[in-house]
Amino acid sequence: MAANRDQWNSQIGFLFAAVGSAVGLGNIWRFSYMAYEHGGGAFLIPYVVALITCGIPLLVLEFGLGHERTGSAPLAFAKISRKAEFFGWWPVTFVMFGIVLYYCVIVAWCLNYTIYSLSFAWGSDPNTFFFKEFLKLPKTPMEIGGVNTKVLLSTAAIWFLNWLIVFRGIGKGIELANKIFMPLLFFLTIFLVFWALTLDGALDGVIAYLKPDFQKISSIGVWIDAYSQIFFSLSLGFGIMIAYASYLPRQADISRNAIWTATMDSLFAIVAGLGVFAVLGFMAHAKGLPISKVVTESIGLAFVAYPQALSIMPGGNFFGLIFFLSLVVAGLSSSISILEAFTSAVIDKFNLDRGFVVSAVCAVGFLGSMIFTTNAGLYWLDIVDHFITHYGLVVVGIAECIIGAWIFDIERLRRHINKTSSIKMPKIWDNIIRFFVPAILIIIVIGDLVAEFKAPYGNYPWFSLAMIGINWMLFSIIVAALFAKFPWHYEYMLYTPEEDEDKE
Repeated sequence: MAANRDQWNSQIGFLFAAVGSAVGLGNIWRFSYMAYEHGGGAFLIPYVVALITCGIPLLVLEFGLGHERTGSAPLAFAKISRKAEFFGWWPVTFVMFGIVLYYCVIVAWCLNYTIYSLSFAWGSDPNTFFFKEFLKLPKTPMEIGGVNTKVLLSTAAIWFLNWLIVFRGIGKGIELANKIFMPLLFFLTIFLVFWALTLDGALDGVIAYLKPDFQKISSIGVWIDAYSQIFFSLSLGFGIMIAYASYLPRQADISRNAIWTATMDSLFAIVAGLGVFAVLGFMAHAKGLPISKVVTESIGLAFVAYPQALSIMPGGNFFGLIFFLSLVVAGLSSSISILEAFTSAVIDKFNLDRGFVVSAVCAVGFLGSMIFTTNAGLYWLDIVDHFITHYGLVVVGIAECIIGAWIFDIERLRRHINKTSSIKMPKIWDNIIRFFVPAILIIIVIGDLVAEFKAPYGNYPWFSLAMIGINWMLFSIIVAALFAKFPWHYEYMLYTPEEDEDKE
């Protein structure tokens, strides 16, 4: 089976694909705000600690499981224990029929704004334009309204690009696309950062971004946020990295690839933050306001704060074009990885033709995205994202550690990784996966649950949270359980040909 499995054409192709999955919209608009809020340059201390003690070890685990078991997440876990197969299907199900559905819509917004930036279509009030004219946002999540035609058409374009790339397979599709996307994204980002740093007031923004406040990092909340950021930023718990590693040749350098992927993802986030805050510093300078009055996070940064700055920036049209294009590229590189994680799982399980699977999944995915193109789409996006990322992904991360370290032989896995890796995993890695990472993830989920019971998330009505968020999660659990119940097309796939290859 392993001999017939598709493979990457080169190590750099795999690395670009892994980095492309990890580098997403959150690197551009979430990390910089989090650093600003949590101590600026001082936040890099808990961030780097989280990267070394959680991000890289868990990424090595996912790469190792996919490579040693030679399969997508469901197949890799099923080869360990049939009872564990569900925890391979659940993440690829809720990221495919959850995260990527709304993620493609956000990328579609970026595609629209790429065009809007040429004429400053948002006018003098980007806030009103985005929420009232572009999204036509109602007052509550249950006021779904009609489908936004502009968003629907651009969403269709994004799904078509996803289909086109993944349809062509690993080497000619995903690898080739990322060999184009990643250098392009890095070039565009560096160009934007250098341009932003030349603007009046840019230095004030950079100082606000990086000025160390060591008092803030004494808060336990800052450390939890640092670990959360690392976990989400590296696409951990998605099933993506397990699938990607399954396409590596047997002599692949697992640990070096994991370290490079994590390092490049983190460096990109830090560098992109320089550009983000340089622009915010320019806007604060131009309006005579303190940085704190113009800083915002997430969607508000990209679609409100940035357009405001572009409108008064020299060459703002061109800057906006490049900025939103970079968001489209970052979004596409991540969405194709999610699509591949699910596609790989279905092909492994049912031995179906790739073209048929990709076409069917993209068609269903586009139909699923339609709910997020309605007037209430932003509300649905926010609620579904909250439940999937704060509960689904974290629970899967805990399950991966239990399956990889307690059900499977963690020492055998480490020997397999070290056999071909230039950077050897020490024995302490075993205990990090056994005890430390699960403990951190349990603390994160308990903290979220406590906050949830104190007040409803986002001040949404409890009814909306239950009907949208909780039901979405329950649906993904049922679908994953059904997939896990189906028999494998070849039972021999559940056995690794070289069961004793790592024994000495």
